[in-house]
Amino acid sequence: MTTQLPQPAISATGLRKSFGDTKVLDGIDLNVAAGSIFSLLGPNGAGKTTTVQILSTLIAADAGECRVAGHDLAHDADAVRTAIGVTGQNSAVDDVLTGTENLTLLGDLAHLGKRECRRRATELITRFGLVDAADRRVSTYSGGMRRRLDLAMSLIGDPRIIFLDEPTTGLDPRSRRNMWHVIRELADAGVTIFLTTQYLEEADQLADRIAVLDGGRIVAEGTSAELKRLVPGGHIELRFADTDGLDAATQTLGIGKRDDDALSLQVPSDGSVGALKSLLARFDDESIAIEDLSIHSPDLDDVFFALTGDTTAQKAATR
Repeated sequence: MTTQLPQPAISATGLRKSFGDTKVLDGIDLNVAAGSIFSLLGPNGAGKTTTVQILSTLIAADAGECRVAGHDLAHDADAVRTAIGVTGQNSAVDDVLTGTENLTLLGDLAHLGKRECRRRATELITRFGLVDAADRRVSTYSGGMRRRLDLAMSLIGDPRIIFLDEPTTGLDPRSRRNMWHVIRELADAGVTIFLTTQYLEEADQLADRIAVLDGGRIVAEGTSAELKRLVPGGHIELRFADTDGLDAATQTLGIGKRDDDALSLQVPSDGSVGALKSLLARFDDESIAIEDLSIHSPDLDDVFFALTGDTTAQKAATR
């Protein structure tokens, strides 16, 4: 008996887009599982926003096939629009209107009906912690409140898929983490999230899968842990109580970076449980006592700069 795999929420094959002589997307493939958080990373100009604009029907691709929520993007754009919500880089809220009025206006445009508009607006105002500001003009809102309202507006039609194009840019750390909480809640409720971000920690914290876009191409894709294993530099740092222990460890392994002042030895490792167990077993066999150890793995910063061609100097300059 053949088991049929669930249909992806978003799939694209050979997606291409150029603006004049500038090639922005050069044949990218995407496959986003329903109910997951998928993050697209890349430097400025890599094509992240263009990808979102194509997938959300705002602009047309030059070539390639794409299905969103089961609908063909080229031939059934109206059905795609019904199934999705979009929060762009720039806030779409109207400063003159109140929070509630922004939501009901969008509900009217979505043909929800007056009663359903009021119900959804009240529900979203409560869900996003905007009750006290619901009847205030949006011009009085803080940046974090505006972004929460912006995201609430993308949910007015109860979409199955939401595109978030750098949704936390410019927010303070507390507002950013509040937004993360909202995004996780949406995914837990079965909503598919397509997220672009320049905050690597954001992708690390939220995404089930991450794709790295550079030069119009997907240069790597996987879970956060899988991407980190692509980059060398992981190691286990061992500390010893005395020089005798450090000498014995160095002689046993025959590899590693030794620091006599710190009584430590750095051993190259992928940081996996198997590698750690193997290392500890060798020391146990040789009766070598370890005072302390720590595992150091490459982070997404290392992955980003290695895969997008940025130098170590550039990395240091951006921190």
